[in-house]
Amino acid sequence: MLAVGTLAYAHVETKLFTLREVTVPVLPAGQRDLRILHFSDLHLTPGQQRKIDWVRSLAELRPDVVIDTGDNMAHLQALGPLLHALEPLLASAPGAFVMGSNDYYSPVPKNPARYLLPDARSRRAMPPPDLPADELARAMRSAGWADLTNRRDTLTVDGRRIALVGVDDPHLDLDVFPPREAPRGTHAEAPDATTADLRLAVTHAPYRRVLDAMYDDGADLVLAGHTHGGQLNVPGFGALVTNCDIDRRRAKGLHGWPGPRPDAPGGAGSTWLNVSAGAGTSPYAPVRFACRPEATLLTLTSV
Repeated sequence: MLAVGTLAYAHVETKLFTLREVTVPVLPAGQRDLRILHFSDLHLTPGQQRKIDWVRSLAELRPDVVIDTGDNMAHLQALGPLLHALEPLLASAPGAFVMGSNDYYSPVPKNPARYLLPDARSRRAMPPPDLPADELARAMRSAGWADLTNRRDTLTVDGRRIALVGVDDPHLDLDVFPPREAPRGTHAEAPDATTADLRLAVTHAPYRRVLDAMYDDGADLVLAGHTHGGQLNVPGFGALVTNCDIDRRRAKGLHGWPGPRPDAPGGAGSTWLNVSAGAGTSPYAPVRFACRPEATLLTLTSV
């Protein structure tokens, strides 16, 4: 009876959308606060009206910047409902995005036990993508959002310059960290991060190799998703898995990388890392426990 009740609650929790708010002291001294809305892993399917309404309501927060760290779709017909959900955000705030595996491939049933393996990924050759990731990217770019698929870009927000860098999904081994300068023989150069007020790095899956590259690149703040916060958490213990090689302690929330948070003892050499627990699940595993679906509003303040 207890197991049945727990499973029923775990299904209900997938609809208990919440906003996590954190403060990150990362801006140069004397600057005004900057608010970043970070969402991830919507895994949207047609008919999820409660989720669509919640995503649309996030525009009421009036963020200065919006960052989408991927895995937006979970159905072949999800693009229309997704763009409807994102419409107020696309129309009201500058933003940037990267893709996750579930922007390229629709979900398939999986044995949950595989996530307990050191690496749960299939090593079979991948078929061509079946989800409209290209159409989604075009719609976001048309709204002025920066496409950070293995590339750099910049945003100017409230008179401040934000240098951006991102990678394609490391979970599919698609990540190629972009160099600071264009390849020899070309005329364009990558945006110069050294003169920026903020250096922001974005990835779907927080694999250690990517976080290390972003840290070495001088990122002030790294934003990631993918983990679902573990999706099923044990109270007092936390996440059981992260579905990548980041440690369970960093499965969700605001942390430091590679060490403790920069404002904690021993964290002076770290950068800030926010891992979103995401707002959805696979349609084949529609449960969350002790890990509510979320978006994050990060208020960046001066140090």
